[in-house]
Order: sequence, then structure tokens, then C-alpha cells
Amino acid sequence: MKVTLSFEETESSDVSIMVDALRASSTITAALNKFKKVIPCFTPEEALELKKNVGGVLAGERMGKQIEGFDIGNTPIGISNYASDEDTLIFTSSNGTRILEKMDSTVLVGSMVNAKAVSLKCLELASTHIDVVMAGVNGTFAIEDFLASGEILYWIRQNLKDCELSEYAQSAILASRDYDALKEAFLNSRTAKRLIELGYEEDVKYCCQKNISDNVAIYNNDELTLYI
Repeated sequence: MKVTLSFEETESSDVSIMVDALRASSTITAALNKFKKVIPCFTPEEALELKKNVGGVLAGERMGKQIEGFDIGNTPIGISNYASDEDTLIFTSSNGTRILEKMDSTVLVGSMVNAKAVSLKCLELASTHIDVVMAGVNGTFAIEDFLASGEILYWIRQNLKDCELSEYAQSAILASRDYDALKEAFLNSRTAKRLIELGYEEDVKYCCQKNISDNVAIYNNDELTLYI
């Protein structure tokens, strides 16, 4: 099995794992505890129009800030505490949802919080090539995505006997092994600093946690649902 790490665009037509560690991947993972499906939208306007047609809860951000007119931002803690009878979350983010639009493969959503779970699920689905894809921030590398990808790749390697691991993927695994250093890098990343300034320090701390969820989202028919 070929296992690679990529930035923004997948190399695989088999299985891809989208990683937007701060915060879209963690928000989607947490949302599946409360909602039957998450519908990603690529613009706020698309999300607002969809709510008119299908209802649901509107969640999303641009540059870390909750979008005006939305019910909630892109926040795993906020979503976890949000009270609603709706079963659909309509979601847009600056980076993670943008990456989903480009993928032509079976797509799962990965983060630090579900790294082990998503690694096991991708092995059930893949036949030739697993690509872990970092969303980055506005077209630039994000250290938190690299480190979260390393945690996912570590568990893939641990559970895959025949593994052809790219050197880029190997480097992410090595970088992610010191958990204290990883948390420090998360908290001091430019994304985290912006989120902390906006009042989302608890979200950043949440997204640093390893393997606290077994939820894995799969992207099918323009919807994210729990892969069982």
C-alpha cells in the first residue's frame, strides 16, 4: 500500500484523509455526536441559501471569526454544547471545506482527536493508495496540520504490514512523536495565536488532544456522515 502526505490537493484516486486540525476537522468530528449529517458549503452565500431550502443549523467562519447571520462558528466545543432539535449541520470554513471540493477519491476527515480511528477506517477502505492531505491556511503550510497528519500516519504505519511510506510522510511521523513539543507547536502556531486572540483558546486546547473520539466522517454525495 502506498501512503503519502500532500498539501491542499490529493495524489490519490483511492482514499484521502482531509486534515484541517485547527479547527474544521475537529468540529466536523465533534458535530457527528449531535447531528446525523454535516453538509459542507464552499461559500457563506451557498450555506445561507441551503438553509432556506433544507433547514438545519448554520456553522462557519472566515479568518477564524463566526460569520454574521450564522448560528455558531467553527468551534468543536461550541458545537458540542449547542442545543438544537435539527439533525443537519450546514458548515463552511476558510480552509477545510475548500479542500474537500477538490478531492476525487473516497474522503475521510482526520484530526488529532480522531487520529487512530481514522487510520483504522481508511485501512478498511483503501486498496492501493492512502493520501493524507493537509488543508493549510489560505494556501500556506500550517504546522498543526503537519503534526496532526503525523499522528494519523503513525497509526496507519502501526496497523499496515505492507506500507510504502513517502519520506514526507515519514518526516511528519517523526515530528509528531514528542507530544509535549507537539502541544507547544500547536499553541504557538500562527493559527492558534489568532484563535486565542479571538477568544477560542479552549478550542485550540481541545484540538491538541490525541484520540479522544472514535467518530470518522466520510464524504459522500456532498454530505459528511459517520462512517461505521
